[in-house]
Amino acid sequence: MPTIIVIGAGPAGMMASISAAAEGARVKLLEKKPEIGKKLSITGKGRCNLTNAMAIEDFIAQYPVNGRFLYSSLHQFSNLDLISFFEERGVKTKVERGQRVFPVSDRAADVVEALQKCMYQYGVEVIKPCQVKELLLQDGRVSFLKTDCGVMSADAFIIATGGLSYPSTGSTGDGYRWAAQAGHNIVIPRPGLVPLETAETWVSQCQGLSLKNVQATAYNQEGRMINRECGEMLFTHFGVSGPIILTMSSEIALLLADGKQVRLVIDLKPALTAEKLDERLQRDFDLYSRKQFKNALDDLLPRMLIPVVINLSAIDPHKPTHQASRAERLRLVELLKNLTLTITATRPIKEAIVTRGGVDVSQVDPRSMKSRLVENLFFCGEILDIDGYTGGFNLQAAFSTGFVAGKAAARI
Repeated sequence: MPTIIVIGAGPAGMMASISAAAEGARVKLLEKKPEIGKKLSITGKGRCNLTNAMAIEDFIAQYPVNGRFLYSSLHQFSNLDLISFFEERGVKTKVERGQRVFPVSDRAADVVEALQKCMYQYGVEVIKPCQVKELLLQDGRVSFLKTDCGVMSADAFIIATGGLSYPSTGSTGDGYRWAAQAGHNIVIPRPGLVPLETAETWVSQCQGLSLKNVQATAYNQEGRMINRECGEMLFTHFGVSGPIILTMSSEIALLLADGKQVRLVIDLKPALTAEKLDERLQRDFDLYSRKQFKNALDDLLPRMLIPVVINLSAIDPHKPTHQASRAERLRLVELLKNLTLTITATRPIKEAIVTRGGVDVSQVDPRSMKSRLVENLFFCGEILDIDGYTGGFNLQAAFSTGFVAGKAAARI
């Protein structure tokens, strides 16, 4: 019966512990924080977007970096397997917009509790708080761990320490140092799924405003389109956030890191062509012809956004609506279809939902998550250079790679 040490009690580490113990291994799970699953407990604003209900064959396209690396692990432990795992343990699930899967209870704590109970049933020994200091390697193997709980040995070691996002939950990049010590290349960690800062200060006037059914398009400094998303976004005091912004942020972050400029163009009315929008404006202006221009847009825009749009349109807010010229109306149409922001930076990596970068996956066997360099070392979860879009794909990757790593380590 092999002994396995798993480092990190996030979703990947907990699942690795369970799958290793289910194979009959003796498992020790080390967590440096006083509680386990801390980051998992705050995902999805505390609701926990476990996975996505789309066909597993379509998952690979949801990981812009190294998606194909996940092919084997996603098929060994799919989204349907994950849903069944939790439902068998009393966590019923539901499917929401975008095929996102959540617990029916809307409580991430129920997910953490189910994992905790499962580990207990399989006899996983959870040691916390316990800080790993160093890996000790000998003859191409990890022989010991130095921790503040003492020196520990095992037949196999699984690093599941996460990336650099949300460091207060324990993701402080420790695993990168140990992986590098073992000879692994580390792709520079950058923020993934992160809010964006803008040069325009008017966004602070709209702080907290959420826009649904808008289209955002990002362009590089040469004017080439980088990406485009439709859905929901949010204005903040520093710039923009929300689902479509987070999805676009990884590619934007790469350009910003290279010193390139990025423009974000928001179409506030993507369902209407410019011609149809102009017709809509004419009807509204006829309806409110006796009102001042500033009071004629309530049917068209959220109240918080109206002063901003009026200011950007350079139309006199006190002008009677019936006096608005055709040129002014067309200028307003152009603005509503092309509200432009200059992206200056991402928020810090500590505010990112996930980390882009990490352990180079070319040095990890995708069928087992085993290091190609060190005989008894495995990786799983966010420490790997994999990141997905929003919608449950990052948690699925963590659970799938954790399941595979634990199962393979137990059979070493």
